[in-house]
Amino acid sequence: MNYKIRWGIVGPGNIARKFTKDLIQIDDAQITAVASRSIGRSKSFADEFHIDRYYDNYDQLFNDPNVDIVYIATPHNHHAELSKAALLAGKAVLSEKPSAMNKAEIEEVIELSKKKRLFYMEGLWSRFNPLIQEVYEKVQSGTFGELKYLKADFGFFALNRPDDSRVLNPSLGGGSLLDIGIYPVFLAYLMLGKPNKIKTIPKFYKTGAEVQISIIFDYDNAQAVLYSGFVSETDCTAQISGTKGRIHIDTRWHEPTTYHQHTSEGSQTIEHDFKGNGFSYEIEEVHRCLKNNLYESNLWSHQNTLDLIGLLDDIRADAAIEF
Repeated sequence: MNYKIRWGIVGPGNIARKFTKDLIQIDDAQITAVASRSIGRSKSFADEFHIDRYYDNYDQLFNDPNVDIVYIATPHNHHAELSKAALLAGKAVLSEKPSAMNKAEIEEVIELSKKKRLFYMEGLWSRFNPLIQEVYEKVQSGTFGELKYLKADFGFFALNRPDDSRVLNPSLGGGSLLDIGIYPVFLAYLMLGKPNKIKTIPKFYKTGAEVQISIIFDYDNAQAVLYSGFVSETDCTAQISGTKGRIHIDTRWHEPTTYHQHTSEGSQTIEHDFKGNGFSYEIEEVHRCLKNNLYESNLWSHQNTLDLIGLLDDIRADAAIEF
């Protein structure tokens, strides 16, 4: 591809707005269409970002010949369904995390991506952040020895939102686990892999949504202590400790700019730039894949997505979280 990659935005909410503000800064990107179930929201978004085409029907966008790839930013429970519809229409897909409500759903999406030979990726933006990549590479190289302990949290107050809101309505995938708990789970998986055992302690809201959960991942020679919640604001920091040193990633660790490294050679604070809203890194990876005719990213592969949703399924089973 030597021309601009043409994007369609599906679900013009707050996350899509932040994503699009970064997308318009990418030289080889062009936003050609937006779709919402509400023509008013679609037109308002199109006017804000000077997008020519706006639809009140997702299928119209999927069938638009001027769109190469769609970014899906609807509530969680629609991600898999809309990803399949876009792939069937011949579009590449970047779906906001979580990729689906469960592993069975995303297996169908990935199977279709392979069958249609079309690019598909879960938009787990933290994986593409340069600081996270640097920390991962240091861990893999043995800079901190054998990892023994990882701790990560993510919490903010959300109980003042309407009971039928996206975060508190179980029918929309509400609860802290899929919305923000996915980040600590992702970090443990990235650094330590899949655990042998999972233990959880959840708390539930009057709607039935889980709004606070503590999770322990147990490995042969390590443990990870993870937390997410909507009941209060937390530090949102991460610590990774090994036999030869440790790292502390400052708040908010899932969109990081600074980490502190401690080894026998001394302590060091390392800072990174953070471009825009933080979505440009994953957008650049998507463009790299499309230009090289790749159907998945090696940084966040189809298998990575399957592993992560499988862990979320296991956590839900242990915690008796139902949607």
